[in-house]
Amino acid sequence: MRVLGIETSCDETGVAVYDGDAGLRAHAVHSQVDLHATYGGVVPELASRDHVRRVLPLVEQVLAESGLSADALDGVAYTRGPGLVGALLVGAAVGRSLAWARRLPAIGVHHMEAHLLAPLLEDDPPAFPFVALLVSGGHTMLVQVAGVGRYRLLGESLDDAAGEAFDKTAKLLGLPYPGGPQLEQLARDGEPDRYRFPRPMTDRPGLDFSFSGLKTFTRNLVMEAGDDSRARADIARGFQDAVADTLAIKCRRALRQSGTGRLVVAGGVSANRTLRARFDAMAAAEGATVHYPRLALCTDNGAMIAYTGYLRLAGGDRATSGFNVTARWPLEALVEPGGA
Repeated sequence: MRVLGIETSCDETGVAVYDGDAGLRAHAVHSQVDLHATYGGVVPELASRDHVRRVLPLVEQVLAESGLSADALDGVAYTRGPGLVGALLVGAAVGRSLAWARRLPAIGVHHMEAHLLAPLLEDDPPAFPFVALLVSGGHTMLVQVAGVGRYRLLGESLDDAAGEAFDKTAKLLGLPYPGGPQLEQLARDGEPDRYRFPRPMTDRPGLDFSFSGLKTFTRNLVMEAGDDSRARADIARGFQDAVADTLAIKCRRALRQSGTGRLVVAGGVSANRTLRARFDAMAAAEGATVHYPRLALCTDNGAMIAYTGYLRLAGGDRATSGFNVTARWPLEALVEPGGA
């Protein structure tokens, strides 16, 4: 089965072809970072318009790189949600139109399920069951994963997602958009112990997160630091270490609670090298293994959509005649492929 995947949930247009026999045949992503940089964040209307401009040329490019024609496809997958509704509608309309024209099945994919399953595209994929940390600009959650569509939410952020906290803290530090990677770069020059940030909600039981307090702590430090560039680098380092420690502590608890020795870390923030080092050290101390998607598949991309669509279509899922998209869609509402 060969499935075309289309991702347009926010500010990246991603297209890919996944082949059940040959694996990932081709994928391409267009980032809108430059488009939104002037505004310091994603402008939904501009994002939707840019998806309209980019998606069909990317489909043509990916098909050419895969050596396939549209007639060789067996299905189409697109991101149904969660995400920006206007952006989602672009991918849904294009995906379902292509499927209708070729009389192919089309399926709407859950964006976070696709992130969760992305590490299965690697050469050494994790076996089920495992614990997954999904950490991105819009979501931070711990999930017990028994199989495709078999998810149990263990904990989530009660306020800002970790990626959102990175971006907002970067803005407080005067860093340009996108803030997360800029903060990571600044933190490399910072002293690790000058500022001791709190590790929120780690002094109590449970697996939920809270990052809004770190922003307040950062704001106070930035006001004290003024124009001191050295202090700003140290603040960035202290903030990043606090987030990394908090996530690692909660993941360790989840591993012990679940009894599994496998951890998946996925989503845009999983590209952060400091976080990866902290997870690796924690997993080694626990006798566990940790799995990530390759860096190119950490942010939003069509490969994870094509692969998830393949798993669900191959498992018996079928699309309805109509389509809809949704800004909010609980991951735990999903069922196994072919289920009710």
